[in-house]
Amino acid sequence: MLISSLNGEPMKLLIRNLARSTTETELRTLFQTHGTVQSCKLVMDSDTGKSKGFGFVEMPKKGEAKAAMKLLNGKDIAGNRIRVKKAESKPVSDKGPASGSND
Repeated sequence: MLISSLNGEPMKLLIRNLARSTTETELRTLFQTHGTVQSCKLVMDSDTGKSKGFGFVEMPKKGEAKAAMKLLNGKDIAGNRIRVKKAESKPVSDKGPASGSND
């Protein structure tokens, strides 16, 4: 059981439907009540500099991350019911664009 939490891979969570006024500090504090937070990042609009209403939290212990996900999903934060789920990793390709025939 202990080995699964020592595999070195943190669990990245996607948090959606955040109030635009929510700060990274508030988001980090919210998740720290459920365990260690490795990183916390709000996604900001490059034009306005304001939050887009979603962000990511990485927690090094999967058990803590799963507990936070279960306990915080659907919770009312600053008037918004937030949604918390495991972030899907983007597929990484080591190949360039698909090449066709050399006709």
